[in-house]
Amino acid sequence: MDEWSLVYDGFDPSQERLREALCTLGNGYFATRGAAPENAGDDVHYPGTYLAGGFNRLETEIAGRTVENEDLVNMPNWLVLRFRPAQGRWFDTATDGLLEYRQELDMRNGVLVRHLRFADDEGRRTRVTQRRFVHMDNMHLAGLQTTFVAENWSGELQVHSGLDGRVVNAGVERYRQLNGQHLRVLEQSSVEGEAIYLRAHTVQSRLRVALAARTRVLEDVEAARELVEEDGYIAEELVVPVVEGQPVTIDKVVALFTSRDPAISEAGLASRTLIRRADGIDELLRSHVLAWERLWRRFDIELDSDERTRMILRLHVFHLLQTVSMNTVHLDVGVPARGLHGEAYRGHIFWDEMFIFPVLNLRLPVVTKALLEYRRRRMGEALWAAQQAGYEGAMYPWQSGSDGREESQQLHLNPRSGRWLPDNSHLQKHVNLAVAYNIWHYYQVTGDHDFLRFRGGDMYIQVARFLASLTSYSHAYDRYEICGVMGPDEYHDAYPDADEPGLCNNSYTNVMTVWVLERAVEIFRVLAPYQRAELAEAVELRADELDHWEDITRKMRIVFHDGVISQFEDYAQLAEFDWDAYRARYGDIQRLDRILEAEGDSTNRYKLSKQADVLMLFYLLSVSELSELLAKLGYAFDEHVMQRTIDYYQARTSHGSTLSNVVQSWVLAKSDRARSWHFFKQALESDISDVQGGTTAEGIHLGAMAGSVDLLQRCYAGLETRDDVLWFDPVLPKEAGRVAFNLHFRGHHLRVVLSASDLQISSALTSAPPMQLGFRGTVTDLHPGSDVSFALD
Repeated sequence: MDEWSLVYDGFDPSQERLREALCTLGNGYFATRGAAPENAGDDVHYPGTYLAGGFNRLETEIAGRTVENEDLVNMPNWLVLRFRPAQGRWFDTATDGLLEYRQELDMRNGVLVRHLRFADDEGRRTRVTQRRFVHMDNMHLAGLQTTFVAENWSGELQVHSGLDGRVVNAGVERYRQLNGQHLRVLEQSSVEGEAIYLRAHTVQSRLRVALAARTRVLEDVEAARELVEEDGYIAEELVVPVVEGQPVTIDKVVALFTSRDPAISEAGLASRTLIRRADGIDELLRSHVLAWERLWRRFDIELDSDERTRMILRLHVFHLLQTVSMNTVHLDVGVPARGLHGEAYRGHIFWDEMFIFPVLNLRLPVVTKALLEYRRRRMGEALWAAQQAGYEGAMYPWQSGSDGREESQQLHLNPRSGRWLPDNSHLQKHVNLAVAYNIWHYYQVTGDHDFLRFRGGDMYIQVARFLASLTSYSHAYDRYEICGVMGPDEYHDAYPDADEPGLCNNSYTNVMTVWVLERAVEIFRVLAPYQRAELAEAVELRADELDHWEDITRKMRIVFHDGVISQFEDYAQLAEFDWDAYRARYGDIQRLDRILEAEGDSTNRYKLSKQADVLMLFYLLSVSELSELLAKLGYAFDEHVMQRTIDYYQARTSHGSTLSNVVQSWVLAKSDRARSWHFFKQALESDISDVQGGTTAEGIHLGAMAGSVDLLQRCYAGLETRDDVLWFDPVLPKEAGRVAFNLHFRGHHLRVVLSASDLQISSALTSAPPMQLGFRGTVTDLHPGSDVSFALD
């Protein structure tokens, strides 16, 4: 293993599902994970091809209730490629004599390589090497190249290459009570002698998907072909002569289109046309590798740390770019919390964008802009949802899918108790804070006034309007309050023994509502007078509305107790939790909600958190920014209050979310760099070590992956985009050594090099105007083609 490769030993069967999740290949349009090629087709639910935005809606009966659910659909499996010496048994790792097995993910080039050797019942030894890729430059293509070497025999090799439309959604065990049958095959056929074709659609949403696969023998040999068909399945069987010691290579190229793709007549015709025109695998690999090279120039982070840290960091960048890339720009898609890597969360979009967009903003902001359009196109649904709930503005859902309606489950299963329980996660209205935060920070990095004028500004104002309508005025406190919500913690959805769910004055929600309303007022300031008038007209802004928002930013209620910010009203009245006793009893207590419910108890009764809640404020806002906001509200806040609050909640957090370590690392960076680095390393291990004990196999955690990259980019570099200035105030842990990366800010291509002794920033020669660069309170102009350095303490 090196810093650009992830290598697995295939003789450890317990690693199989983890291996397949981490070795998923994608290009921002579709991604493929699957069993070893020799097993493809045996377990029809397991190999997965997931399409960005490929949803289907079905109804299922659970616990006596009819539940509607929308799933990211497991598309037809194109990986089917089985083999055997003629007249032998199809190779299977479970029954044949496996002599060697190694799997290597080449992240620099976006290629998965498998090496294996096996001996069949007659002692015939065969060596197999396979390369798999999903093309990053032409998003509709993928390839599978398999080379066979007969080590001690000559004769005939039989190869079975297929397309399987019988796949179901069954990759997450707890979802198997849901309806997993999402596909119906419409037609299948051969195409001009050397290709096969399959077209299907999702059973309710009627999304049509078509695949055409071409299988060729590279060597100049005659291969007999036979078509094999079953319902929903089509394959070719090739019989290839092999000679001892001489390689035989089989190339399989697949073309995939859907009915949502632009600039096509029909998906089936498009797939058949492209498969006829597609280059061979060697040429496809060349252009694919060049596309990855361009991406790595933008996204790679150089780090003078240990090899494993560098490798995992690149693994996280790799998976981010497989989920969203330049291929995403023209698609109507959001960012699924688990990437395109599995069926967990059913492909839905949550608030994880808040952890992902900062990496994209500073490297490929055109992708962020495209992903913000996912929210913009669904603003009508958000406006309707707010109106139906008795609010104003746009209320975006906690879980979003194809049409933007609320997709949060009504029930969830506790696997410890086996009980289906009411799910109140739709009360996490703070997802709307994330939508607004992402719009504003995209603008801060790019200065894209046109987006603010025509696409982002009205969306932002409608979210602000919803948040303002969520407040109510308390005459007793002379303050505004927000009740009936959940915070990011998720362990608390109601007060103990309450009849109705929801909490009052969650500090994260209240503070960030004030921040959003302040920025809403600022949007009207940064636009020219006629642009302000157009925006006000578009959103039908009332004459008193901005004054009302300003009043909320001076009078929002924030609760404190024991010298710290309270997570919510009356948090101080909850019981302390016996952490030592539960660690001794259960060991792993990340999911205390499940443990306590199985005991007949509830996390609502205790001072504990699944993940950062109050501490999210210190993740999103600098000390100075938060101090100014709270001072305007009449609350005293400084670094001492911040540190007490950090210490208080760190002692009461189970880290049941992979995002928790990212936030913990961030908030400790200024006060305790050694502990910050510890949590950074924990965040890196989230998926590669499957720290949650099985969840990685259901899909990687994209927010935590991007968040770990952002820790090096923004946190340790002390990078902020605020008031049209790119600020730096580094807090680099000594374990990081030297850090170097490229950034893009308002037309400038920047090279940032950070060490313990200095910070160096250079701007490439472009036609951009000078930018403002801030370092620890001092602002200077940086011109294209110039550089600057700052000495560090």
